[in-house]
Amino acid sequence: MAVDEYPSEQTPTETEQEALHRVTLGMEWLQRAHGHLLAFHHNVGHAMDHFAAAEPLLREAGHVELADAIRDEYLPRGVVDEDRWSYDIVEDFEDGVLADMDAFETTVRTQLADGQRHVAERAQERRWKERSSED
Repeated sequence: MAVDEYPSEQTPTETEQEALHRVTLGMEWLQRAHGHLLAFHHNVGHAMDHFAAAEPLLREAGHVELADAIRDEYLPRGVVDEDRWSYDIVEDFEDGVLADMDAFETTVRTQLADGQRHVAERAQERRWKERSSED
């Protein structure tokens, strides 16, 4: 789509563009947070894999109590409390605030810009192109 085309009859005001831009940026930051949660989940999983690998080695070296502690106390427990694992946190985030805010962002885009994405960026691109052709 050319930058000077707007796909709808509805052209957001500058204030609406700014509001929509802020909502979109909020969503982008939540998506980044989601990525950090996924990294946390994967890091915890890798850490637990190392503890699991240490268990038979400790047992083989005659440290049965330490091996049993890994098997019975540390591996089966959650990361927040005894029962909540890292995937639970990821799922709660995805099904909760991330889904809710994603739906809200879609509603804002629909109401303010007929669903158009990157409204502020398109306006900025338009201004820069106009400025470059002024001479």
